[in-house]
Amino acid sequence: MPLSPGDVAPDFDLEDENGDRIRLADLRGQRVVLYAYPAAMTPGCTTQACDFRDNLAAFTGDGYTVLGISPDKPAKLEKFRERDALPFHLLSDPDKAVLDAYGAYGEKKMYGKVVVGVIRSTFVIGPDGKIEHAFYNVKATGHVAKLMRDLGIRA
Repeated sequence: MPLSPGDVAPDFDLEDENGDRIRLADLRGQRVVLYAYPAAMTPGCTTQACDFRDNLAAFTGDGYTVLGISPDKPAKLEKFRERDALPFHLLSDPDKAVLDAYGAYGEKKMYGKVVVGVIRSTFVIGPDGKIEHAFYNVKATGHVAKLMRDLGIRA
C-alpha cells in the first residue's frame, strides 16, 4: 500500500553501512528524507546518491536528515559509501520488510515488462513521525532537484 501525507511513517530499526542500528524512533523531532533505491553501485542509484551528496548541505541546513535504504547488505553499502564519498547513512533492508511497509517494494514496470523489485521512492517524514510527502516511481536523474523545489530548499 502506498503511503500518503498524514500517515504514520512505519517504524524501522535497521543496520547501516557500518553495522550500527538506525531507528526512526531515535530521529523523532527531526525531518527525515528517506529515499529507497534498488541497488548500490548501479548507474542510476549512483547518480541519485551523488545528487543527494552534492546537495546535502542544503538539506541539513533546512533541518533534514537524509537516509538511503536498499536491500543491499551492510558490506556493500560501506563500499558504495566509501567509493562515492556519501556523507549520509545507507540502511540495509535485506528482507525488504521496511521497503514493503513503505510501499517501495512490489510490482513495477522495467523496460516494458512487469517485475517485482524496489520501487525508487522518496519519503519526507516530519518531526511528529508522520509522512509529509511520498513520491513513488521517481527518476534517478533530476529527482533531488525536484524534491528541493517541492520542499522550498535552496541549493
